[in-house]
Amino acid sequence: MSEFDVVFIGAGPGGYTGAIRCAQLGLKTAVIEKDKTLGGTCLNVGCIPSKALLDSSEHFHQVSHDLETHGVMVSGVKLDLKKMMERKDKIVSDLTGGVDYLFKKNKIERLQGLGRLKSETEVEVLTSSGKTETVKAKNIILATGSVPNALPGVDFDGKRIISSTEALSLNEVPKHLIVIGGGVIGLELGSVWLRLGAKVTVLEYADNICGAMDKQVSKKLQQILKKQGMEFHMGVKVTSAKSDGKKVSVSFETLKTGESQNMEADYVLVATGRRPFSEGVRLDAVGIEKDQRGFVKVNSHYQTSCKNIYAIGDLIPGPMLAHKAEEEGVAVAEIIAGQSGHVNYDTVPSVVYTWPEVASVGKTEEQLKAEGVAYNSGSFPFSANGRAKALGTTDGMVKILADKKSDKILGVHILGPRASDIICEAVVAMEFGSSSEDVARSFHAHPTLPEVIREAALAVDKRARQS
Repeated sequence: MSEFDVVFIGAGPGGYTGAIRCAQLGLKTAVIEKDKTLGGTCLNVGCIPSKALLDSSEHFHQVSHDLETHGVMVSGVKLDLKKMMERKDKIVSDLTGGVDYLFKKNKIERLQGLGRLKSETEVEVLTSSGKTETVKAKNIILATGSVPNALPGVDFDGKRIISSTEALSLNEVPKHLIVIGGGVIGLELGSVWLRLGAKVTVLEYADNICGAMDKQVSKKLQQILKKQGMEFHMGVKVTSAKSDGKKVSVSFETLKTGESQNMEADYVLVATGRRPFSEGVRLDAVGIEKDQRGFVKVNSHYQTSCKNIYAIGDLIPGPMLAHKAEEEGVAVAEIIAGQSGHVNYDTVPSVVYTWPEVASVGKTEEQLKAEGVAYNSGSFPFSANGRAKALGTTDGMVKILADKKSDKILGVHILGPRASDIICEAVVAMEFGSSSEDVARSFHAHPTLPEVIREAALAVDKRARQS
């Protein structure tokens, strides 16, 4: 029987990053992964392929609609969806292959199969051929990730009623795509197919999109997406979706009035969030506890009820984000090695990769009000930024929330071009406990998009200079 210092179950961002850190720290490490490729949902059917399609669809949309304003005249633009998908698949293949290389470089043993707990120190690996082998481990880390939520009355068929996985690989542009759920996944994939020519209708249970988002930013994003052509039905409950193989009939009712409606489309994307995936891992075999929502219970050191078995990523409470899982994997590796592994959850950024993008870190105004925290707010629009005007993307703004007494930055919310890139400044500032004054007095190259962050910081003290 093979013996290891650490065995990870799951090779997503949390699992493979944590495994690499374990190996760096001199721990004999193995990773068990049920899929043929490494990287988990993120690299295979999540973050990476969706961003590849978002960028490709944005190029197509720009050539078709926006280049004329730059004096670039193009005619006869055609979409080669097959080639677009091949590019996406190549990016995924390169990156998953890169993880395989990193495993070899760091001498991490890879075991393909379904990892199942056999005891507190043993994991059974069930291969696709039905064979099993058992490995022994001083420490076991559960990193099995999450899967799409199902919706009562709406059964996935993988053809017409689809999850995000199938929505990344359609072989035709839908004439009409109904998206159930106005969260990050629904809006991103809806944006891809909208740009490529589909009619996109979003059905959302709540009164606002992206429920955890700052309400001012959420409202503005929805206005921009409407302007782009995305249709919204808010405050509705989907009761059923039935496919005849070519079309899908969706029934929903308005929550306020109870009025029922029907809508037909050729594809329905169910994007109602994700849930922890622990099926088949046999948590009950060693008495590991879960909460009512299916998340594994852990302490501040990520230990389950079995002290040498840890859990990270989407399997435990918190934002279901790849970078959050990565940091938890590293933290656990360092804790096992006797170091002080730690994750600062106050500075976990979140991004919605629509266009314009939304990126946030820290508290929203709604959270600060609910907590009774006195704060000052400063905002500045991209429409007054020289670089944004030159790029031709002036929708959106930056909003900074700072403590009223200390001026410490409590939250930053960006709706605008390349928000995913420029949020990093805010994350670093908050990590070091910066005040809005610190950011306001720091050089920002001109002309650049991050100047909007500086102007918003100046606006906290009511002294923005460019508006």
